Amino acid sequence: MITLLFNIANTLILLMWLLLFAFPKWHFTQKLTQFPWVPLVLSFFYIYFLGNSGSLAEADFTTLEGITQLFTNATPSSAAGGWMHYLAFDYWVGCWVVQHSQKNQIPHWAILFPLLFTFMLGPVGLLLYAIVYALFKLTK
Repeated sequence: MITLLFNIANTLILLMWLLLFAFPKWHFTQKLTQFPWVPLVLSFFYIYFLGNSGSLAEADFTTLEGITQLFTNATPSSAAGGWMHYLAFDYWVGCWVVQHSQKNQIPHWAILFPLLFTFMLGPVGLLLYAIVYALFKLTK
C-alpha cells in the first residue's frame, strides 16, 4: 500500500508541476495556485506515511546527530513521509513563484529555469527566482 500511495503522490505532483510549467495562465492552474490544494492533498499522504513509520516522539530535531539518526533509521514509510514534505513545500514555492511573477509582469519564459530548480532543488530555485525578479525590477 505504501508503494502504491507513494506512486500516486509522485504522479500527481508531476502533473501539477506540468501545469505550472506549460499552462500557468489556464483557469484550472490559476485556481490551484491561489490556494494550497495540492499541498493539502499531499498532507493526507504525509500523515498516512508518518502514522505508519512508528513514533517520532523520541526523535531529536535539535541536533545534527539527531537528524542523522532519523535518516539512518528510516523506514519506507518514514522516507515516503519525508518525501511528501519536500513535494508539498517545493510545489507551494513553485506556485508562489508563478503568482508573484504574473503579478509583477515577469514573462513566463524568464521563470522556467527557476521553476525547474524549485522542482528539483527547492531553495536553489527560489534563490534563482529572486535574482530574476531583481533583474527585471532593475530594468523597469
